[in-house]
Amino acid sequence: MPFVPVETPKCPACGKSVYAAEERVAGGYKFHKTCFKCSMCNKALDSTNCTEHEKELFCKNCHGRKYGPKGYGFGGGAGCLSTDTGAHLNREFVTPKVPPKAPDGKGCPRCGIYVYAAEQMLARGKGYHRRCFKCTQCNKTLDSTLHCDGPDKDIYCRGCYAQKFGARGYGHIGISSLGLMSDIKDSERQSDMAPKTAAINVDQIKAPIGEGCPRCGGVVFAAEQVLSKGREWHRKCFKCRDCTKTLDSIIACDGPDNEVYCKTCYGKKWGPHGYGFACGSSFLQTDGLNEDDIAAQRPFVCPDTTSIKAPSGEGCPRCGGAVFAAELQLSKGKMWHRVCFNCARCHRPLDSVLACDGPDDNIYCKLCYAKLYGPKGFGYGHTPTLVSTNYDSSIINWISKAPCGLRSTDGCPRCGFAVYAAEQMKSKNNVWHKLCFYCSECRKYLDSTNLNDGPDGTIYCRSCYGKYFGPKGVGYGIGAGTLTMA
Repeated sequence: MPFVPVETPKCPACGKSVYAAEERVAGGYKFHKTCFKCSMCNKALDSTNCTEHEKELFCKNCHGRKYGPKGYGFGGGAGCLSTDTGAHLNREFVTPKVPPKAPDGKGCPRCGIYVYAAEQMLARGKGYHRRCFKCTQCNKTLDSTLHCDGPDKDIYCRGCYAQKFGARGYGHIGISSLGLMSDIKDSERQSDMAPKTAAINVDQIKAPIGEGCPRCGGVVFAAEQVLSKGREWHRKCFKCRDCTKTLDSIIACDGPDNEVYCKTCYGKKWGPHGYGFACGSSFLQTDGLNEDDIAAQRPFVCPDTTSIKAPSGEGCPRCGGAVFAAELQLSKGKMWHRVCFNCARCHRPLDSVLACDGPDDNIYCKLCYAKLYGPKGFGYGHTPTLVSTNYDSSIINWISKAPCGLRSTDGCPRCGFAVYAAEQMKSKNNVWHKLCFYCSECRKYLDSTNLNDGPDGTIYCRSCYGKYFGPKGVGYGIGAGTLTMA
């Protein structure tokens, strides 16, 4: 049987067999290592820069010059102007392959060709090619953050969407606000497929009496509800009654006429009037209002404390009305109204520091209490003045008052009655009553610091003791250096 050698692949460049030790692969063909070079510039190639075209090898630069596009921006580099038509290179134009169309509703909405996952861009649940994902009006390339789905089932950038389907008028035009659009009619810019909106006048939807907006009487819905003292207002109706200033929960003031005002108008209409009031401090208001007009406009509450009578012995001791916690004043367990808690004699308002309870179950200030029930005589009353009143003196003459108890031989030396421990005062040899413990000569009350026991068995102050029983002569007596002839 004759020998049949194994067929080896042929090199497309030289037509000779290519063995495994020297083969280079490009485009499915095997080349010799020495043949693996550019067919135009003979540049040695490798797997990173070789390009195969119909069994011919090219570097990337030569392949672009021979088979690439021509014109401004193409050729050796971007930005250069190439006038090379490729005639000297025997250029062969390759007809581009046209991809097949996809069935209706399954391809790209713009070109109708199948869309694969690697180039898919989604909008309205439909897949677009990345190159087809552009604004319909300005052809601006879009992404997921810039595109807007129009009502005509196409995609737009934000600017074109606002111009075509956005609001019209002052403050609305395209993206920027504060623009006045007056050169383009709505019929030219507004699409017939754009959503139509109609202004709804809530005043026309009337609510039952007492349940709607206090100003217009319309039904108040949750989206436009503003509350004031439990009443529901429309947001557009929640304005000051006088100056129509738009209000909120901070500057709104509820007036007694069931209307709302701003703070300035409320102060002018219902606040205090006169110098220092109205819009600000130190402001002199001369709006022509007199006291009668102010009193007629201001809400009035009768301060009569006797209008609500209390059971006998349980109300205010002065007026007999019921005393509530907000106006409570206490005195010796009795409850008084704040307006009734004043001096019974001079009617001076009192508090817990100034009030004095009199023995007649009434209250007095300290001065009136001292005049009525305090001690009388020189040094009392309006001290240190001399008081001479027509009131009966309440001074008790304790000396003339008969002591209680029985006479005793070892009793008080002065009155002879028994001396108890609570009132005893002791001298050298005797026990005295506290009221009887005074000087026998000048009747000055004594204590342990100025007491002197006389040789006659009685007691004296120091001056009287020295006068009667002290040494006599020059330098003695009442004061040192005096001459006494006693």
